[in-house]
Amino acid sequence: MVKAIVGANWGDEGKGKITDMLAKEADIIIRFQGGANAGHTILNAYGKFALHTLPSGVFYAHTTNVIGNGVALNIPVLIEEMRSVTERNVPAPKLLVSDRAQIVMPYHILFDQYEEERLGGKSFGSTKSGIAPFYSDKYAKIGFQVSELWEEELLREKLQRVCEMKNVLLEHFYHRPLLQPEELLDTLRGYRDQIAPYVCDVSVFLDQAIKEGKQILLEGQLGTLKDPDHGIYPMVTSSSTLAAFGAIGAGIPPYEIGQIITVCKAYSSAVGAGAFVSEIFGEEAEELRRRGGDGGEFGATTGRPRRMGWFDCVASRYGCRLQGTTDVAFTVLDVLGYLDEIPVCVAYEIDGEATKEFPTTGKLDRAKPIFKTLPGWKTDIRGIRAYEDLPENCRRYIAFVEAEIGYPITMISNGPGREDIIYRKSALRS
Repeated sequence: MVKAIVGANWGDEGKGKITDMLAKEADIIIRFQGGANAGHTILNAYGKFALHTLPSGVFYAHTTNVIGNGVALNIPVLIEEMRSVTERNVPAPKLLVSDRAQIVMPYHILFDQYEEERLGGKSFGSTKSGIAPFYSDKYAKIGFQVSELWEEELLREKLQRVCEMKNVLLEHFYHRPLLQPEELLDTLRGYRDQIAPYVCDVSVFLDQAIKEGKQILLEGQLGTLKDPDHGIYPMVTSSSTLAAFGAIGAGIPPYEIGQIITVCKAYSSAVGAGAFVSEIFGEEAEELRRRGGDGGEFGATTGRPRRMGWFDCVASRYGCRLQGTTDVAFTVLDVLGYLDEIPVCVAYEIDGEATKEFPTTGKLDRAKPIFKTLPGWKTDIRGIRAYEDLPENCRRYIAFVEAEIGYPITMISNGPGREDIIYRKSALRS
């Protein structure tokens, strides 16, 4: 069976923990989109880790971890991440890399940096990992597939042609040093040697695994609201964050995805610019940020303080709908235990009218939150393993959110560790 684990909102929902937890029963974990521009934070017996490219199943010896064709593959980052994991006594992960994955080139990172600097105050809040230039080149058909690393004459000709194009921009638009094709060819030779042990036809591998009944997890990066088609465009990422893209980014039939676990935080957070209707500020935000996550709400990749807000039913309902959610994993619920009252955004007011439908970006920028306040439970819920043992007001909070979003909350995370999880039978199950 193939399961997808994806985010409902802006990313940072806690997908890494859920993937790490479910990987115990999985045979294969696949990253199918995105690159090293976002991270998953995981706490387990080996310690605390922030993964950027490696799938979150790397901490189990029985799993095979796959970089799918839809990933923006930064080879040096991947190799360094492998080293950083194994030097902390984690057994060397079993890793496969699709021969159809495309490579983040050094100039992608440079162009990302140059463009953000040029835009100044109107920038997109990029992590400067080269992701937008990478995907631009991929769909302009001037990217480099992993398989091409073994075609040296093709590489030489293609690098010459691409550098001519890029150098026009570098010289006349950005006024920066020009690219040298021979230097880039040497770089790609080094990449080839680094990645060679892991490269295979991933689609063939997965086809066989599905026929053998293997348990497969698709691990998404970021969340629905960062999808370039359905998110808060243009403040989005450059690859599809939806479970549906998992079939494309891994190379499997779409009908094989049998379960879609969409991760929601019990409050909201976001890194980077863009509309965030339920956002809070000042000391209220700072306290939630300080208490949030494991050690505070800071980006796993950038270290930037996350923007904070209360749970947004409008955005989460929309996010779950676009993902095709079968199950909701509700995370960091324990963080809210300090509050006397908990606001929940149940609707937006746009141009004087209330709506529960998530709008396009222009309207979203004018939206104001409509809150309903629920009583808090004022106690620490870490260590609780049965839903019935949660405080009554905590259960009411979960039931209220579930009714508002309309999708079954079947997993509740009440701490950072693998074991901090409560399974629940949802009333929404038919």
